[in-house]
Amino acid sequence: MLCFCCSNKPYSECCEPKHSGATIAQSAQALMRSRFSAYCLSNWAYILKTYAKKQRASLSEQALEESASGTKWLALSVVSPLSDTQQVSATTDQVEFKAYYAVNHKPYLMHETSDFVMEDNEWRYTTGIMHNDSGLLKTGRNDPCFCDSGKKFKQCCLKRI
Repeated sequence: MLCFCCSNKPYSECCEPKHSGATIAQSAQALMRSRFSAYCLSNWAYILKTYAKKQRASLSEQALEESASGTKWLALSVVSPLSDTQQVSATTDQVEFKAYYAVNHKPYLMHETSDFVMEDNEWRYTTGIMHNDSGLLKTGRNDPCFCDSGKKFKQCCLKRI
């Protein structure tokens, strides 16, 4: 099975080792990808663990679950960095991404630039800034699918909504 984060790698070799605790994310981008996969799997414990301490203090697994209730995560596209080797500094980094999801059988886009910090030798998510193009997607049935499968939207992610 391919990983939910759209890396084109098997889940068992991509995000699963991070979710199980066998490995840690070696970059902010790897952490962001593993967080997306965790949302796909409703792995609230992992998502909570990957927040920075300051943000984690005001969150709970139950609150995360409630905020994502009714959301089906579909696809992820990393806008920047272009590679895992680019980062702001040794202790901070940013990742711009587009996450596609559905609520009430309608497709949406979350376009965000996320901030990450190194805490206790592990990358953690702090905050994100939403871009103006976030929101309901105007996708036609015959448009190419946003997941880059090469299929039409109606033959791909529309079936999963």
